Amino acid sequence: MDGTAGRPRESARRWDAATPGTAAVVGDQCDLMAWRDTYERSAGLRDLAAELAARHPHSADLLADVFLAAYKAAPRVRDRAETAPSRWVNHQIVTGLLTAPEFAELRRETVGDPYAAAMAVLALATALRRLLERSRDAQEQAERATRAQRAAEGTANAGDEAVARAAEAARGLDRSLAAAAPGVRATARNAAARAAEAARAETALMRAWGVGPGELERMPFDQRARLAERLRTGRLARWAELIGRFRRMADGERARRVEHTGGELVGVTLGDDLSRVVPAELVNLGLPELRAVFAARYAAGELMIYDSEGERPTGRGAIVACVDTSHSMYEAGPGGVTREAWAKACALALLDQARQGGRDFVGILFSSADRLRVFRFPAGGPADIARVLDFAETFLGGGTSYQAPLTAAGELLAEEFDAAARARGDIVLITDDECDVTEEWTRGWNDAKHRLGFRVFGVAVGAPRAAEAGSVLDALCDNLRAIGDLTDVHAAADLFRVI
Repeated sequence: MDGTAGRPRESARRWDAATPGTAAVVGDQCDLMAWRDTYERSAGLRDLAAELAARHPHSADLLADVFLAAYKAAPRVRDRAETAPSRWVNHQIVTGLLTAPEFAELRRETVGDPYAAAMAVLALATALRRLLERSRDAQEQAERATRAQRAAEGTANAGDEAVARAAEAARGLDRSLAAAAPGVRATARNAAARAAEAARAETALMRAWGVGPGELERMPFDQRARLAERLRTGRLARWAELIGRFRRMADGERARRVEHTGGELVGVTLGDDLSRVVPAELVNLGLPELRAVFAARYAAGELMIYDSEGERPTGRGAIVACVDTSHSMYEAGPGGVTREAWAKACALALLDQARQGGRDFVGILFSSADRLRVFRFPAGGPADIARVLDFAETFLGGGTSYQAPLTAAGELLAEEFDAAARARGDIVLITDDECDVTEEWTRGWNDAKHRLGFRVFGVAVGAPRAAEAGSVLDALCDNLRAIGDLTDVHAAADLFRVI
């Protein structure tokens, strides 16, 4: 046989010697276990695999390849010669994905996270269908090449004709793959960009609701999938952006807050607060011979400083958010934000505030006197996200009664005081209505307030008359503000400085 005739035979031998595999992406046992476990847990993956398998051979291997490409920290694609010809279409698709800059963006959200990698596969489902359809001719060539390869196996007994058919089938497969390559690359880039955006949106959605990466990694797959679906649909999805803005604002206020804010000057005392040093002390800094004396007095806390009387330091008891969920709270303002959404976003930021300070948080949803729901979030552990969402989604309807929620709040703070001797809690009453309270109830309320030392902050959402001087709300609250613009989260900023 001449040299030209010998090359097909050598090609056939290389296929045998390479023991080609069915996976385009190299994975170890841990990677494969992650894929199998995720596949078993994800009904979406199983449904997609069944759908593709009905029309495209070896599509299950393609899904595993795409999963590993998204999941592994440093995915490596096998050399094509190490892959069975029947999987060369898979090889081309995965290569197109991994060489797309958009897929690199997607991998920032998916590496090491089986759930996120599975969601990436599902987000790419439409593109994978399209790619497999466009590569149908190449796949048919791949099947012919595989059959020809098998016919040429055992070259000692195979004729030159069988080897030549194998080589021709391989060349036909190469031509088909080359023809499909531009479309594969373009589709892969577009699909990866959309999948990356979907992954970022889900991450932002989780973050807006206070679900951190560590909590997500510990969450069972099915629970995480249900949570994501719950957050993506209905009112919760529309509130995410507002809640995220509240959280960022509250974080900023906590960072700037000081424990002892200045208020009305009431005299001079001794201390080391340089922001309140009297001018006579500062004069000493201008005299070299007295600077050492100033330093010694500062170290001993014996500088003369102004004494002031302002708001009390941060409370130690629970933070209780009483949120009005009467019918009128469903009304939307000019920006499309409902009063309910603003109130609950503020309450959830107060939940963060409580956790940052090691304090219990209680959310009380109220409307009419007989409609009340209490949600407790103890300081000892993480806030259960399902409970948080129940709090956010619950809407009672009906009228408005101040006495029922405030009585419940006072009883909770009394219970905390009796059990743990914690006083100085904070109650935040968020409402859009004005209602009367009885004199008898008011006397009992004032007695409880005096005994327990709690503060009451009022927020009149979209109801400026409720915040007017002399109103019932004004009489009940130590600190009251009116919120007119429901798109403005900074209107509540001072709450997070003093609570």
